Amino acid sequence: MTYEDIQQLKSTAEETRLQMKERIIDKYDIGCELVALSNSRGGDLVIGVNDKTGEANPLTYKEVQETTAMLGNLASGNVVPPVLLDIENVKVNGGAVVVAHVKEGLNKPYRDNKGVVWVKNGADKRKVFDNAELAEMMTECGNYAPDETGVKDITLDDLDEATIKEFLANKFKTVLAQKGMIGDKLRKSSINEVCGTIVAGHDLNRLFRNLRFIRPDGQLTCAAVLLFAKYTQRWLHTMTAKCICYVGNSIAGTQFRDKVDDADMEGNLLHQFNIIMAFFKRNLKSVQTSEEFNSQGQLEIPYISIVEFTVNALVHRSLNWNAPIRIFIFDDRVEIHSPGALPNGLSVDDIVAGTSMPRNAFLFSNAIYLLPYTGVGSGIQRAVSNGLDVQFTNSEAQHEFLITIPRKGNQGGKENNQVKGDNKVRSTRQGKKETNLTKRQRDIVNFCSVPRSAGEIMARIGLTNQSKNKAKYILPLVEAGYLEMTNPDNPKVRNQKYRAIIQKD
Repeated sequence: MTYEDIQQLKSTAEETRLQMKERIIDKYDIGCELVALSNSRGGDLVIGVNDKTGEANPLTYKEVQETTAMLGNLASGNVVPPVLLDIENVKVNGGAVVVAHVKEGLNKPYRDNKGVVWVKNGADKRKVFDNAELAEMMTECGNYAPDETGVKDITLDDLDEATIKEFLANKFKTVLAQKGMIGDKLRKSSINEVCGTIVAGHDLNRLFRNLRFIRPDGQLTCAAVLLFAKYTQRWLHTMTAKCICYVGNSIAGTQFRDKVDDADMEGNLLHQFNIIMAFFKRNLKSVQTSEEFNSQGQLEIPYISIVEFTVNALVHRSLNWNAPIRIFIFDDRVEIHSPGALPNGLSVDDIVAGTSMPRNAFLFSNAIYLLPYTGVGSGIQRAVSNGLDVQFTNSEAQHEFLITIPRKGNQGGKENNQVKGDNKVRSTRQGKKETNLTKRQRDIVNFCSVPRSAGEIMARIGLTNQSKNKAKYILPLVEAGYLEMTNPDNPKVRNQKYRAIIQKD
């Protein structure tokens, strides 16, 4: 650092990575500054510059020697665990300025000699009391892996067999194929039979121990619960997502077009992914991208981009902060709020450039066998490769990473409105369903990706909940096999709901 660099500091004053002191007056305060810089992204502590004016007040030769020795003693005695400083003496007119370069710590959280944890907070510093914030520091340093922690009171019986089979079929695709465990045989075999095919003599318990989904103490890991549990939120209450489609552009709005109930979102990451994607598909506009009259419409925001952003939120969210993922659709934008700022000092420019430093390494390396992503850091690049206008906001103060996507009308073409009216759905004699659904009928089917009551469906399409409307708009979709009743044995039961039947090609 040169005298010119010191002059440059005058214009920036005290930033997050810079602290200036005219002299060391309060040794405890200086120790706290070293702790705060070590717990944050590192920075420089400059002694010999007025922190109010930015003007240099040079130290004499004797003061330089005393200050240098004092800083070394404070770094070893007032910072726990001790840190090493790179101390530099910069000559200025009339003496020198001492600059202590503080690296970001590798053993967070650091404490002062009274046991208090400090972090930088703009030009100042603040105390840390929140266990979640302390856990986040340890996670960044590799001293704590929340996805590998044990979850109490959950057993293998609480896991979803179909999800486990899908995971094993994808992860061990080659060995299962070599041993003929594919197709109907795979579907009809028990979980333990599949595990025994992968490794002779192994059942699910033993295989999951080898895969580190079960800890040595017998507890299932957090990653196992997130990936495979039937009802994940019974053990990990905030590991969910809140999805709301608002009327208007304010989060304070009291009217919404659609909202995913907590009960419908309850489940593992694969289930949450499917529910979130269904929410997007039924609330984003369908845009016609071809001049051909009957061409299939595409979502106003490219589907591949939504997939990447959704997977990013599910897999890379902080597991330390007790907050759900929040997904909001407004009239003018879409927002995806993911708990936890970017880890390991990553910036927005880093992730846009494709830098991959996963926060939850164990979860990340296994979720690839259930969720659609490559795991090579190309997701964000792929999501914005088509020129999509996206704003990324990394807020360390709010412990949140925010993705904002503007909704610029009907991007890519005219909205797909080629079908007018509500013609009845018909089935052929062979039972094969026709696909000439009207726009309103398609919207009803998409809306019922989670079970909906007749009242909810009527409210969705702007009609009163009367028998004649139910007979006209809901029952034809049931008869044609697009919807099914949740209680088919009692069609007129009061809590009857309707859900979409997934169409297979």
